[in-house]
Amino acid sequence: MKTRNKIVLYSLLWLGFSCTNLDEHLYDRVKDDEFGSAPNEVEALVGGAYSSLRGFRDDISNSFPTCEYVFFLNEVVSDEATIPTRGTDWFDGGQYQDAQRHQWNSDNGMILSAWRYCYAGIAKVNSIIYQIDQSGLSEDEKEPIYAELRAVRAYYYYTLLDMFGNVPVVTDFEDQGLPSNSSRAEVYAFVETELLESLPFLQDGIAYSKFTKNVGYALLARLYLNSEAFIGTPRWQDCIDMCQNISGYTLNPDFFANFATQNQTSSEIILAIPYDSDAGTVGNYLSSMTYHYLHAYTVSPTANYPWCGNGICAQPGAYSMFDDADYRKASLLAGEQINIATGSVLIMDSGEPLIYTEEIHEFTDAFQNEGVRLAKYEVLPGENWERDHDWVVIRYSEILMMQAECYVRMGAPELAAPFVSQVRSRAGMDTPALIDLDFINKELLREFAFEGRRRTDNIRFGTFFEPWWEKESTPEYRALFPIPTSVLSANTNLTQNPGY
Repeated sequence: MKTRNKIVLYSLLWLGFSCTNLDEHLYDRVKDDEFGSAPNEVEALVGGAYSSLRGFRDDISNSFPTCEYVFFLNEVVSDEATIPTRGTDWFDGGQYQDAQRHQWNSDNGMILSAWRYCYAGIAKVNSIIYQIDQSGLSEDEKEPIYAELRAVRAYYYYTLLDMFGNVPVVTDFEDQGLPSNSSRAEVYAFVETELLESLPFLQDGIAYSKFTKNVGYALLARLYLNSEAFIGTPRWQDCIDMCQNISGYTLNPDFFANFATQNQTSSEIILAIPYDSDAGTVGNYLSSMTYHYLHAYTVSPTANYPWCGNGICAQPGAYSMFDDADYRKASLLAGEQINIATGSVLIMDSGEPLIYTEEIHEFTDAFQNEGVRLAKYEVLPGENWERDHDWVVIRYSEILMMQAECYVRMGAPELAAPFVSQVRSRAGMDTPALIDLDFINKELLREFAFEGRRRTDNIRFGTFFEPWWEKESTPEYRALFPIPTSVLSANTNLTQNPGY
């Protein structure tokens, strides 16, 4: 089989990624010299690029976008979430405390996990493109396959652009050299070009969990929305234009249907990462990382629910941002936790009732019940540790809110109102007469709480650099994470981001 194993191993040393993760559990590998004789072979091969989006775990990192540590990293450096130390739990070398206080360094394990998630996915896509190159397919047959793969790769590079900025752009599977950094502007241009050149060949319409034209337009809209933060050039109208190219989606009347166990039927989800525990998918266990150790008794009278780790929770102030009448407030769980079997409040080992509170009295020594918990995704009795709901990446409500924000930034808040009102009406809330950036910022938290995007919003609105709970002012260079120490050691051609 022509898989270039030596090249893979050599190239991935500086990425910090083990070659054992190149094999996917859900898709067959296909010999290059035999590939191309049947459509199912193409589907199986391209499917490897999609399965890479679920991330991986090995002896070096937990690189899961739904939980540890890619999701954790983006959330706990934002004003939305925190992972307080609770006695001896959740200290983990101080990585969460450093992230909360914006004092991380290049040895932080969460940062390495995020880097490896992206470059493992890129390596996988590059290897598949190489196999397509070697196949017997005609050039016309290859074109839409290349477009789909390039779009997936652009998603990874968008994530690197957002989190690390000045990163190597690697597209040649056979290149054995150690790459150098590209500037953030160069990475930005690469992402834009890859998406624009792929768009004509991407699939029209709606295809669940696939990189279609709609997904391509949505990713370009995200790129243009954050253009000023990324490269200093605002592109608000370009963002609006991309949003207006998206069609076929509507807001789901039930907000929480987007996060149900069977959420693949939602009319709102533009892109999701599919999970199926029966098929062996892993990494989708965020609910068990937020709830208290005894929370299973609130789900099932026999505690028929996976163990919970009592970790990530809402940062004080996030829960208070919701009006009591806001339907979305149920995204966060507060108050007394009732034992279904007895009808009484659960009692913790301390003898105190289990009541989730917004207040956290001491970040480095929090009580077990402190911190409002994530409750966005449905939980059901009898679930496995690995959940079956699909992880939502892009929803139609984001398309509406991007347009609203851009109109406000362009000085036309009256044009934002129709977009905001759709989102607010579903939540049971009126739209205020004044729509300004402060309102948009807060509404984004309410609509997208715990969806892994708050850090990017904080940076774009400038709040990332202001003091908040358990954090002093943040210097501007920390809008980017440092390149991990182990990556720099493996590749001396790389230069660390400024400030680190």
